Amino acid sequence: MLSSEQVASLAGAICATAEAMGQVISAGGAQLIAEDLSAYRQDVIKAALRSCRREPAGRLSLGMVLKHIHAADSRPGKDEAWSIALAASDEHETVVLTTEIRQAMIASEPILEAGDKVGARMAFMSAYERLVSFARAEDQPAKWEVSLGYDAGRRVVAIETAVRAQLITQEAGAKYLADLRIAPITQDGHAIAGLLTGEVRPQASAKTLEKIAEVRCILKAAKAKKDLERAKESQRRRVDTYLRKRQTRVAIAQLMEKH
Repeated sequence: MLSSEQVASLAGAICATAEAMGQVISAGGAQLIAEDLSAYRQDVIKAALRSCRREPAGRLSLGMVLKHIHAADSRPGKDEAWSIALAASDEHETVVLTTEIRQAMIASEPILEAGDKVGARMAFMSAYERLVSFARAEDQPAKWEVSLGYDAGRRVVAIETAVRAQLITQEAGAKYLADLRIAPITQDGHAIAGLLTGEVRPQASAKTLEKIAEVRCILKAAKAKKDLERAKESQRRRVDTYLRKRQTRVAIAQLMEKH
Protein backbone atom coordinates (compact mmCIF):
# COMPACT_ATOMS: atom_id res chain seq x y z
CA MET A 1 0.00 0.00 0.00
CA LEU A 2 1.42 3.36 -1.01
CA SER A 3 1.89 6.08 1.60
CA SER A 4 0.15 9.45 1.30
CA GLU A 5 3.41 11.00 0.07
CA GLN A 6 3.79 8.29 -2.57
CA VAL A 7 0.18 8.77 -3.69
CA ALA A 8 0.81 12.51 -4.09
CA SER A 9 3.97 11.80 -6.09
CA LEU A 10 2.05 9.30 -8.23
CA ALA A 11 -0.64 11.89 -8.96
CA GLY A 12 2.09 14.17 -10.32
CA ALA A 13 3.45 11.34 -12.46
CA ILE A 14 -0.06 10.70 -13.81
CA CYS A 15 -0.42 14.37 -14.78
CA ALA A 16 2.98 14.28 -16.49
CA THR A 17 2.09 11.07 -18.33
CA ALA A 18 -1.19 12.58 -19.55
CA GLU A 19 0.70 15.64 -20.77
CA ALA A 20 3.20 13.43 -22.61
CA MET A 21 0.25 11.72 -24.31
CA GLY A 22 -1.18 15.04 -25.48
CA GLN A 23 -3.97 15.50 -22.97
CA VAL A 24 -4.64 17.41 -19.78
CA ILE A 25 -5.94 15.84 -16.61
CA SER A 26 -7.03 17.77 -13.54
CA ALA A 27 -5.16 17.48 -10.28
CA GLY A 28 -8.29 16.06 -8.65
CA GLY A 29 -8.70 13.43 -11.36
CA ALA A 30 -5.03 12.43 -11.10
CA GLN A 31 -5.39 12.15 -7.31
CA LEU A 32 -8.39 9.82 -7.66
CA ILE A 33 -6.55 7.57 -10.11
CA ALA A 34 -3.51 7.53 -7.82
CA GLU A 35 -5.64 6.50 -4.86
CA ASP A 36 -7.27 3.70 -6.89
CA LEU A 37 -3.79 2.42 -7.81
CA SER A 38 -2.34 2.72 -4.31
CA ALA A 39 -2.72 -1.01 -3.62
CA TYR A 40 -0.06 -1.85 -6.23
CA ARG A 41 3.69 -1.56 -5.85
CA GLN A 42 5.25 1.71 -6.95
CA ASP A 43 7.59 0.06 -9.49
CA VAL A 44 4.68 -1.83 -11.06
CA ILE A 45 2.69 1.39 -11.47
CA LYS A 46 5.67 3.25 -12.96
CA ALA A 47 6.19 0.47 -15.48
CA ALA A 48 2.49 0.60 -16.42
CA LEU A 49 2.61 4.39 -16.91
CA ARG A 50 5.68 3.96 -19.11
CA SER A 51 3.76 1.43 -21.22
CA CYS A 52 0.85 3.88 -21.48
CA ARG A 53 3.16 6.58 -22.83
CA ARG A 54 4.39 4.19 -25.51
CA GLU A 55 0.91 3.44 -26.85
CA PRO A 56 0.45 4.93 -30.34
CA ALA A 57 -3.04 6.19 -29.55
CA GLY A 58 -5.50 6.46 -26.71
CA ARG A 59 -6.25 8.59 -23.70
CA LEU A 60 -4.81 7.98 -20.26
CA SER A 61 -7.35 6.49 -17.88
CA LEU A 62 -7.48 4.21 -14.87
CA GLY A 63 -8.55 1.38 -17.17
CA MET A 64 -5.54 1.85 -19.43
CA VAL A 65 -3.11 1.79 -16.49
CA LEU A 66 -4.77 -1.31 -15.01
CA LYS A 67 -4.63 -3.04 -18.39
CA HIS A 68 -0.84 -2.72 -18.43
CA ILE A 69 -0.54 -3.69 -14.75
CA HIS A 70 -2.56 -6.85 -15.35
CA ALA A 71 -0.63 -7.69 -18.52
CA ALA A 72 2.55 -7.77 -16.46
CA ASP A 73 1.27 -9.94 -13.59
CA SER A 74 2.51 -13.15 -15.34
CA ARG A 75 -0.96 -14.74 -15.53
CA PRO A 76 -1.32 -16.53 -18.89
CA GLY A 77 -4.13 -15.71 -21.30
CA LYS A 78 -7.11 -18.04 -21.50
CA ASP A 79 -5.81 -19.99 -24.52
CA GLU A 80 -2.38 -20.55 -22.96
CA ALA A 81 -4.06 -21.43 -19.67
CA TRP A 82 -6.17 -24.08 -21.42
CA SER A 83 -3.08 -25.66 -23.00
CA ILE A 84 -1.45 -25.79 -19.54
CA ALA A 85 -4.60 -27.39 -18.12
CA LEU A 86 -4.57 -30.04 -20.86
CA ALA A 87 -0.94 -30.85 -20.09
CA ALA A 88 -1.78 -31.09 -16.39
CA SER A 89 -4.47 -33.68 -17.18
CA ASP A 90 -1.68 -36.06 -18.27
CA GLU A 91 -0.59 -37.80 -15.07
CA HIS A 92 2.93 -38.37 -16.44
CA GLU A 93 3.57 -34.65 -17.03
CA THR A 94 4.87 -32.22 -14.43
CA VAL A 95 3.22 -28.85 -14.99
CA VAL A 96 3.64 -25.42 -13.38
CA LEU A 97 0.27 -23.68 -13.21
CA THR A 98 -1.49 -20.82 -11.46
CA THR A 99 -4.11 -21.10 -8.76
CA GLU A 100 -6.79 -19.91 -11.22
CA ILE A 101 -5.89 -22.64 -13.74
CA ARG A 102 -6.12 -25.33 -11.08
CA GLN A 103 -9.48 -24.03 -9.85
CA ALA A 104 -10.89 -23.69 -13.39
CA MET A 105 -9.89 -27.31 -14.11
CA ILE A 106 -12.43 -28.41 -11.51
CA ALA A 107 -15.20 -27.08 -13.78
CA SER A 108 -13.81 -28.63 -16.96
CA GLU A 109 -12.49 -32.04 -15.83
CA PRO A 110 -15.87 -33.89 -15.69
CA ILE A 111 -16.75 -32.64 -19.19
CA LEU A 112 -13.30 -33.55 -20.53
CA GLU A 113 -13.54 -37.05 -19.01
CA ALA A 114 -16.90 -37.46 -20.78
CA GLY A 115 -15.11 -36.91 -24.10
CA ASP A 116 -16.44 -33.42 -24.87
CA LYS A 117 -13.21 -31.48 -25.41
CA VAL A 118 -14.96 -28.43 -26.93
CA GLY A 119 -17.41 -28.20 -24.04
CA ALA A 120 -14.59 -28.66 -21.53
CA ARG A 121 -12.61 -25.84 -23.16
CA MET A 122 -15.60 -23.48 -23.00
CA ALA A 123 -16.29 -24.34 -19.35
CA PHE A 124 -12.64 -23.90 -18.44
CA MET A 125 -12.25 -20.53 -20.16
CA SER A 126 -15.44 -19.17 -18.63
CA ALA A 127 -14.36 -20.19 -15.14
CA TYR A 128 -10.76 -19.07 -15.68
CA GLU A 129 -11.68 -15.57 -16.89
CA ARG A 130 -14.06 -15.14 -13.94
CA LEU A 131 -11.42 -16.27 -11.44
CA VAL A 132 -8.71 -14.05 -12.93
CA SER A 133 -11.03 -11.02 -12.97
CA PHE A 134 -11.90 -11.58 -9.32
CA ALA A 135 -8.24 -12.04 -8.31
CA ARG A 136 -7.19 -8.88 -10.12
CA ALA A 137 -10.08 -6.91 -8.62
CA GLU A 138 -8.82 -8.02 -5.21
CA ASP A 139 -5.21 -7.06 -6.18
CA GLN A 140 -4.04 -10.64 -5.66
CA PRO A 141 -0.67 -11.44 -7.29
CA ALA A 142 -0.32 -14.53 -9.48
CA LYS A 143 0.58 -17.65 -7.51
CA TRP A 144 2.35 -20.44 -9.39
CA GLU A 145 2.40 -23.99 -8.08
CA VAL A 146 3.75 -27.32 -9.29
CA SER A 147 1.57 -30.26 -10.29
CA LEU A 148 3.90 -33.26 -10.12
CA GLY A 149 3.65 -36.03 -12.70
CA TYR A 150 4.83 -39.64 -12.43
CA ASP A 151 7.76 -39.24 -14.86
CA ALA A 152 10.75 -38.25 -12.69
CA GLY A 153 12.83 -37.11 -15.66
CA ARG A 154 10.13 -34.73 -16.87
CA ARG A 155 9.83 -33.37 -13.35
CA VAL A 156 13.45 -32.19 -13.39
CA VAL A 157 13.07 -30.47 -16.76
CA ALA A 158 9.76 -28.80 -15.84
CA ILE A 159 10.97 -27.59 -12.44
CA GLU A 160 14.31 -26.31 -13.74
CA THR A 161 12.52 -24.43 -16.55
CA ALA A 162 10.06 -22.90 -14.07
CA VAL A 163 12.90 -21.70 -11.82
CA ARG A 164 14.73 -20.11 -14.77
CA ALA A 165 11.51 -18.40 -15.86
CA GLN A 166 11.10 -17.14 -12.25
CA LEU A 167 7.65 -18.69 -11.93
CA ILE A 168 8.72 -20.46 -8.75
CA THR A 169 11.55 -19.61 -6.38
CA GLN A 170 14.91 -21.37 -6.38
CA GLU A 171 14.13 -22.61 -2.87
CA ALA A 172 10.87 -24.23 -4.01
CA GLY A 173 12.58 -25.76 -7.04
CA ALA A 174 15.40 -27.12 -4.89
CA LYS A 175 12.85 -28.73 -2.55
CA TYR A 176 11.08 -30.52 -5.40
CA LEU A 177 14.40 -31.69 -6.85
CA ALA A 178 15.57 -32.87 -3.43
CA ASP A 179 12.44 -35.03 -3.14
CA LEU A 180 13.42 -36.75 -6.39
CA ARG A 181 16.72 -37.91 -4.93
CA ILE A 182 14.86 -40.38 -2.71
CA ALA A 183 14.22 -42.61 -5.74
CA PRO A 184 17.04 -44.51 -7.50
CA ILE A 185 18.60 -42.36 -10.22
CA THR A 186 18.86 -43.87 -13.69
CA GLN A 187 21.38 -42.91 -16.39
CA ASP A 188 18.69 -40.73 -17.96
CA GLY A 189 18.04 -39.16 -14.56
CA HIS A 190 21.72 -38.30 -14.20
CA ALA A 191 21.74 -36.75 -17.65
CA ILE A 192 18.64 -34.64 -17.03
CA ALA A 193 20.00 -33.51 -13.67
CA GLY A 194 23.06 -32.40 -15.63
CA LEU A 195 20.98 -29.42 -16.73
CA LEU A 196 21.72 -28.01 -13.29
CA THR A 197 25.50 -28.48 -13.57
CA GLY A 198 26.00 -28.11 -17.31
CA GLU A 199 27.36 -31.67 -17.60
CA VAL A 200 25.39 -34.14 -19.72
CA ARG A 201 26.51 -37.74 -19.48
CA PRO A 202 26.81 -39.67 -22.77
CA GLN A 203 25.30 -42.81 -21.19
CA ALA A 204 21.83 -41.26 -21.46
CA SER A 205 19.47 -42.49 -24.15
CA ALA A 206 19.37 -40.72 -27.50
CA LYS A 207 15.79 -39.60 -26.82
CA THR A 208 16.78 -38.05 -23.49
CA LEU A 209 19.80 -36.29 -24.99
CA GLU A 210 17.58 -34.89 -27.75
CA LYS A 211 15.08 -33.59 -25.18
CA ILE A 212 17.88 -31.99 -23.13
CA ALA A 213 19.25 -30.27 -26.23
CA GLU A 214 15.76 -28.96 -27.02
CA VAL A 215 15.30 -27.59 -23.49
CA ARG A 216 18.73 -25.95 -23.57
CA CYS A 217 17.86 -24.24 -26.87
CA ILE A 218 14.65 -22.90 -25.35
CA LEU A 219 16.46 -21.61 -22.27
CA LYS A 220 19.23 -20.08 -24.40
CA ALA A 221 16.68 -18.31 -26.62
CA ALA A 222 14.82 -17.01 -23.53
CA LYS A 223 18.08 -15.66 -22.08
CA ALA A 224 19.00 -13.99 -25.37
CA LYS A 225 15.56 -12.37 -25.55
CA LYS A 226 15.85 -11.07 -21.99
CA ASP A 227 19.34 -9.71 -22.66
CA LEU A 228 18.06 -7.92 -25.78
CA GLU A 229 15.17 -6.39 -23.84
CA ARG A 230 17.57 -5.18 -21.15
CA ALA A 231 19.84 -3.64 -23.80
CA LYS A 232 16.88 -1.86 -25.42
CA GLU A 233 15.70 -0.57 -22.04
CA SER A 234 19.20 0.68 -21.25
CA GLN A 235 19.37 2.46 -24.61
CA ARG A 236 15.94 4.01 -24.05
CA ARG A 237 17.03 5.33 -20.65
CA ARG A 238 20.17 6.86 -22.14
CA VAL A 239 18.11 8.58 -24.83
CA ASP A 240 15.61 9.84 -22.25
CA THR A 241 18.43 11.19 -20.09
CA TYR A 242 19.99 12.94 -23.08
CA LEU A 243 16.68 14.52 -24.11
CA ARG A 244 15.97 15.72 -20.57
CA LYS A 245 19.42 17.28 -20.32
CA ARG A 246 18.98 18.96 -23.69
CA GLN A 247 15.60 20.34 -22.67
CA THR A 248 17.12 21.65 -19.46
CA ARG A 249 19.93 23.37 -21.37
CA VAL A 250 17.42 24.96 -23.75
CA ALA A 251 15.27 26.16 -20.83
CA ILE A 252 18.31 27.66 -19.10
CA ALA A 253 19.43 29.37 -22.29
CA GLN A 254 15.96 30.86 -22.84
CA LEU A 255 15.88 32.04 -19.24
CA MET A 256 19.26 33.74 -19.63
CA GLU A 257 18.15 35.46 -22.84
CA LYS A 258 15.19 36.98 -21.01
CA HIS A 259 17.57 38.47 -18.47
